[in-house]
Amino acid sequence: MVADFRKYAATPSPLTLCNSPVTTVDSFHVLGSIITQDLKWGLNISSITKKAQQRMFLLRQLMKFNLPKTMMVHFYTAIIEAVLCSSITVWYAAATAKDYGRFQCVIRSAEG
Repeated sequence: MVADFRKYAATPSPLTLCNSPVTTVDSFHVLGSIITQDLKWGLNISSITKKAQQRMFLLRQLMKFNLPKTMMVHFYTAIIEAVLCSSITVWYAAATAKDYGRFQCVIRSAEG
């Protein structure tokens, strides 16, 4: 991945390492976060909200069994909130209003 912030970005020359060409990619995963070539966090936030929505299904299934509220809060904190807060210190400041909205939607659905 090459991050180029010049006004008129030039195409990078092909890189070779041990006589093998190195491919460039648009995004890659590092420690559970997705970093894109333009250093935007929309793809990472989409991935996090998708994971949280998948775990919300489990919370809804637990609601059907009429578990005590404290158990539900523990499940939310351990399973869903852990996903939502993964690498939050890195991407939260650079998120857009649309990203905040998607993020808050997941949190509100857990409260209801």
